[in-house]
Amino acid sequence: MFNNRKARNRRRAEESGWTLPAIDWRSLAYGAAGVAVVASFAWIVMRALDNPIDTVTVQGRFQRVSPMEVEQAVRERINDAGLVSVNLAALQGSLEALPWVDTVSVARVWPRGLQVRVVEQVAAARWGGSGLLNARGELFLSESRFIPPELPRLSGPKGSEGQVAQRYLAIQGRLVEGGVRIAALRLDARGAWEIDLDNGVRVRLGRRQVDERFERFVAAALRLVVQRSAEMSYVDMRYTNGFAVGWRNGTRVATADELDETTEG
Repeated sequence: MFNNRKARNRRRAEESGWTLPAIDWRSLAYGAAGVAVVASFAWIVMRALDNPIDTVTVQGRFQRVSPMEVEQAVRERINDAGLVSVNLAALQGSLEALPWVDTVSVARVWPRGLQVRVVEQVAAARWGGSGLLNARGELFLSESRFIPPELPRLSGPKGSEGQVAQRYLAIQGRLVEGGVRIAALRLDARGAWEIDLDNGVRVRLGRRQVDERFERFVAAALRLVVQRSAEMSYVDMRYTNGFAVGWRNGTRVATADELDETTEG
């Protein structure tokens, strides 16, 4: 009787207990072998396609960048990498660091070539003495050997390149429509703005309400500046309701009651 009870207890424990599932080691081995075969085949294919790079084709509109310079830079940076193993992203980044290069795209050309497309920087303005800004207001050259003489000169405190360029881009079209162009635009350390026009007249906008003062200049003073620029030295817009004109003979005439002392400068 005791033995029967013990046998029943053993069967009950076997029925309720958890056991490890059976492992099909043969199928597992076949699967691992298959993965190894695929990996080996992929490696063989990659090695077969990773040909040495023999040709580099450089495309783009070039004025300041030399295609030969770009090709030479490519060959220096690829080292002994093949067409598959070459790091295109790193190569693109290094080429975009070249002077006068804005953007670059690099593509593989089978079986042994690379195609490089280059977009040059377009200088929109000078910065300081020898720097150049692009149309996005980015200082892409701080020391340029060649400064296009027709570019306006922008200047301001360090780090203000984008701010000054943004204002230039915002106002230049309005002035061109009125018959003048910007020769220089300055932001001083106190935050005051001045414009030098290409007819020799200086426009003082000051530190505050700069947009409103510029609009008042376009509406009320620009025509006078165009018509009588030979006689004028400057136009001062730092007045509450109007402006003042400095004439080249030394006289100064205000067309408003008083200078706005709160925004002077």
